[in-house]
Amino acid sequence: MLGGPIEVRRYGDKGHEVVLLHGGPGAQGSMASLAAAMAPTHTVYEPWQRRGGGRRPLSVRQHIDDLAEVAPERAAYVGWSWGAMLGLSFAAAHPDRVSSLTLVGCGTYGEETRETYSKALRSRLGHDGRMRLEDLEARLERATDPEWRDDLFGQMGELVERASAVEPLGFTAGDTHPDAAGHFETWNDVLRLQHEQIEPRTFTLVELPVLMLHGDEDPHPGTMIRDTLHEYMPHLAYVGFRRCGHVPWLEKHALDAFMATLVEWIDDTA
Repeated sequence: MLGGPIEVRRYGDKGHEVVLLHGGPGAQGSMASLAAAMAPTHTVYEPWQRRGGGRRPLSVRQHIDDLAEVAPERAAYVGWSWGAMLGLSFAAAHPDRVSSLTLVGCGTYGEETRETYSKALRSRLGHDGRMRLEDLEARLERATDPEWRDDLFGQMGELVERASAVEPLGFTAGDTHPDAAGHFETWNDVLRLQHEQIEPRTFTLVELPVLMLHGDEDPHPGTMIRDTLHEYMPHLAYVGFRRCGHVPWLEKHALDAFMATLVEWIDDTA
């Protein structure tokens, strides 16, 4: 663990330095399984992003500043889901700190893409799953106790992750410390940046190597997200994985190909 404004967990002490950015927002610890898998050959840092509920709402800028304070001077960055979006924001602000950026199951940019994701997720949940998710959302809206809100948010996250998987070998939920306040505060700012057309336009500043790794059966529409980002980063590369959902390193059919592709990319671009 390193000192600084946020907690950082370190795994391994060999090879190139890698920073893993967790999803959510508000899913602190969800990259632990990937960090452990990479630890035998790399030096891996897993920053736990600042939790919400403070005097000021969290913002993307706050997460960027926190990360800049605790991260190595230069490293490869791997962001998952919302963490991929944060990786892009960080790389645009500090391109000299990033040797390469990998976007795993990247989040959405634009209303059309979000609606496509929502429809796919509702289909994957099925009737019972949709009813349970709606119940959890209603209870979360009424809840006032922070710990209870975090628990409800965690249940929602696990439900969505299970629906987003194909043949999972495990789930990130067991490692995750959910943060409902941090999720809503951060995501509101994400939507503001997109509404004001700041992002993804600012990603024209990201000229370093960028690779998208995306499950073909991830409800997040990988090719749509790729095409949006490609307008601003024409050098963006893309690899899709068959029979794979939102967490490639925990998918039976994608694990080996995903890990080989990720490690080769990091080492070749270091």
